[in-house]
Amino acid sequence: MHARATAAADGGIARRPGVRQGSETAKHAGSVMNEHLRLQGESVVAPEELGLTAVGLEGLSSVMQREVERGHVPGVSMLIARQGRIGYRQDFGALRPGGPAMPDNAIFRIYSMTKPIVSVALMILLEEGKLFVADPISKFIPALANMKVGVENNGSLDLVAAKRAITVHDLLRHTSGLTYAFTGNSAVQRRYGAADLFTGDPANAKQFLTRDLDCAEFIAELAKLPLIAQPGESWDYSHSTDVIGHLVEIVSGKTLGTFLHERIFMPLGMVDTGFHVPADKQERLAQPFPKDPDGGLPVQLIEARDAPLFESGGGGLFSTMDDYARFAQMLYSQGRLEGTRIIARKTLEWMTSDHLGPNVRIGTPSLLQPGHTFGLGVAVRHGSGMGQTPGTAGEFFWGGVAGTYFWVAAREELYGLMMVQAPRQRDYFRQLFRTLVYGALA
Repeated sequence: MHARATAAADGGIARRPGVRQGSETAKHAGSVMNEHLRLQGESVVAPEELGLTAVGLEGLSSVMQREVERGHVPGVSMLIARQGRIGYRQDFGALRPGGPAMPDNAIFRIYSMTKPIVSVALMILLEEGKLFVADPISKFIPALANMKVGVENNGSLDLVAAKRAITVHDLLRHTSGLTYAFTGNSAVQRRYGAADLFTGDPANAKQFLTRDLDCAEFIAELAKLPLIAQPGESWDYSHSTDVIGHLVEIVSGKTLGTFLHERIFMPLGMVDTGFHVPADKQERLAQPFPKDPDGGLPVQLIEARDAPLFESGGGGLFSTMDDYARFAQMLYSQGRLEGTRIIARKTLEWMTSDHLGPNVRIGTPSLLQPGHTFGLGVAVRHGSGMGQTPGTAGEFFWGGVAGTYFWVAAREELYGLMMVQAPRQRDYFRQLFRTLVYGALA
């Protein structure tokens, strides 16, 4: 059994009569988009007409239903589009442990899938001539001038001057020298952990920070910590996009949430995306198991019933499958959706190109594996080989620490999205989803 797709003119996402499968979730209808955004002139298109095989989609459904039934994840939502049209859209399992069934409008913590959105926001300002990627970030945030780099030396941490300034380009491609405390155990990362600033393990924390700081205050504290590498020399996954979020605020004169709402969410019809979940939408918030099913460790995810003081550009957004599908469709359609232009075609091409080259070492190899490079806000695949799953040269992607994931493969006329709240199973589900989606292509 598989969902059917509908066509829409001008690269729009069209509504389909989706069906949710499996046990208690069976026979519930759902939409690919919100009712008031429904497009006109729809025609039903079978997945086979989009180059998706029935046997492949049935296999994907069967495997994910199995994962739910064996207690590996409370619920999962998936979407596959080809040629700009939805060929598959399914929800399995429960919204939270014990039910109800996963609805098609469930709200998920997307964590680092915030990063591509905030990077696009900065591209909007770049296109308006308000800054350049070559600008030193200290031009806008003086606290990030004259940074020190931590160098491990016989068990001690020596601080040396940065050879050059951190640039906007460094922030976008994660070569700023900033880091995350939870991605490793270097002396600098241990210094981060001891700073009484971060809450630690993102799979077991209800807040990002130990103190109630706004973005400017957070970055002032961040600037007191040493860099893990010289700017421009190493790809280290980091708080760089949090800094980009504050840069958007400074350059635009608006809060990050306001800028995203006005320039991206409203134009794209992303009506359920934001930095908190209002009271009238809390019942739609997906939840993980309270204990990790593979190891028994406690699991807690970010809570945001009220608008947070710190709007994390690196990981603070909540969203739905339908909303993020509209963002992914815009990326697939070269910066436009249904006649609305967010960024230019060449800007998007620039974002999704190799920005590391051969001379930048990979300091966080677990997140940027062989066969991949990094662009501006997204990872990019070099070719079909080297990766741990099937893939396509030029495809770009990113995910969130709770397991959400998306990718766009223009050469295959494909994009896919998966939404789960299973932080310690995230790599497993990403590999599983990608492998099965590529296995479903005709």
